[in-house]
Amino acid sequence: MTCAELLIRLLRERYDVDTLFGIPGVHTVELYRGLQGQAIRHVTPRHEQGAGFMADGYARASGKPGVCLIITGPGMTNIATAMGQALADSVPMLVISSVNRRDTLGRGQGRLHELPSQQQTLSGVSRFSHTLLDPDALPEVLARAFAVFTSARPGPVHIEIPIDLFAAPVTPPTNWQAPRLYRPAPNLDGIAQAAEWLRDAKRPLVLLGGGCVDAPEAARQLVERLDAPCATTINAKGLLGRDHPLDLGANTALPAVRQLAHDADVILAVGTELGETDYDVVFDDGFTLTGRLIRIDIDPEQLVRNQATALGLVGDADSALKMLLAQVQAPLSRDGAQRTRAAHEALALGSDPAFSTFVPLYDTLAKTLPEAILVGDSTAPVYAGNHLVSQPEPRRYFNASTGYGTLGYGLPAALGAQLARPDLPVIALVGDGGVMFTLSELATAVEERLPVVIVLWHNAGYEEIRRYMDAHGVPRLGVDLRAPDFQQLSVGFGCAARRVGSPRELADALASRPGDAPYLIEIDAFAWQSSLGVAP
Repeated sequence: MTCAELLIRLLRERYDVDTLFGIPGVHTVELYRGLQGQAIRHVTPRHEQGAGFMADGYARASGKPGVCLIITGPGMTNIATAMGQALADSVPMLVISSVNRRDTLGRGQGRLHELPSQQQTLSGVSRFSHTLLDPDALPEVLARAFAVFTSARPGPVHIEIPIDLFAAPVTPPTNWQAPRLYRPAPNLDGIAQAAEWLRDAKRPLVLLGGGCVDAPEAARQLVERLDAPCATTINAKGLLGRDHPLDLGANTALPAVRQLAHDADVILAVGTELGETDYDVVFDDGFTLTGRLIRIDIDPEQLVRNQATALGLVGDADSALKMLLAQVQAPLSRDGAQRTRAAHEALALGSDPAFSTFVPLYDTLAKTLPEAILVGDSTAPVYAGNHLVSQPEPRRYFNASTGYGTLGYGLPAALGAQLARPDLPVIALVGDGGVMFTLSELATAVEERLPVVIVLWHNAGYEEIRRYMDAHGVPRLGVDLRAPDFQQLSVGFGCAARRVGSPRELADALASRPGDAPYLIEIDAFAWQSSLGVAP
């Protein structure tokens, strides 16, 4: 067995990988020899950044690591942006790449795809980056990668294999079973102290982040037992179910929720960075906590970032929530639902002029496709959806507006989500500016016959940056873009398309979507706003 063959077999038989994203190159062809006869679906994106975003969407929708096969040099610098987004949002992604022959590494000989140090270049956007120098060490290195995915704070891992090792003979392992690894549980004394503070609290608040997405039942039970208002981050939407009476949504940057947070005497924050793009998206440092803050996170460094922690516990969110439930057995009464309802009434999101354009959009999507996974780019509808959307389960709403905040994420990530969850409808929410970064992935959607609905908000440029320039007295330069004819482009790709200008037309278009192919619905933003009587 060769190193390349062993790699593919380990991925399939030991780690249950069923989908790979990659673009074959002269440095990776031996990996494709190893793919022959294996029960793994290979998807060919049109750009390595698209491969990374597809792997990201696959991982977020499924909970399993997304896996990419990438060529040396430009392939790796192309995927680095996607790795940066996955790193910021703690998304498990395995990037396996080639690198030049061992005897040429670091010699600067001008070899094909050569970088001075590919490993160092990628180490900044990965949990770790490893150069395989001994083919027999491959099982151990892969085990390290999956240990990060399953038992630590996840994120991208990069493993590079010199091209002279792909065909090297290896000794296959005698045991093909993956090790059973568990995440750490919090300290029992710390849990007891946290439970005591929460029981005695008069105005408790719970903050749940993306680290809790695999613990929805425990999260919901604890929030209800504490009778505490609960804010969920964007990546944690759906944890409590749709429209739960204690769910404040992802609205911690808005005044009513900030006041509630400021007044809370005990705050429990689980699996959340308490970072800027979730808690301070207005960028004024206005999210302040004055009560005793209990933090639980699998990453010890997160316990002391961004806010002053009174009690910090390292451990898995699911274990921690269940341990707290065991300590808080009797339901408490602290007017949680009333406090949450008062905050929502003060927010009045449905009538807020900042969101009025998009309330009918999300009402239409929820009525027509209530079970859909919504995958967004950095675009105006998504910024509004972060506040407006409520989902029935976690892993059904995610986008690139948090953390790294890249453009071009929405379309390829939606394709990855559809591959991971063929049983659910998937909607990509993109803008006419950002979609141009990865529009070529429409070809992948057509080729793979993925029934993703692409809802394209067309407002002729970078509207959010235009508004920012206007607000700061900066002349509008570089933001008024000439867009292509998306209808003709879609037809050229072999994708059905339709242009709409009102909620009724959007509902009609959604009702006529094909079930076995992508469908692009272009919303004329100005016609849409006119139909609602909203000023552009």
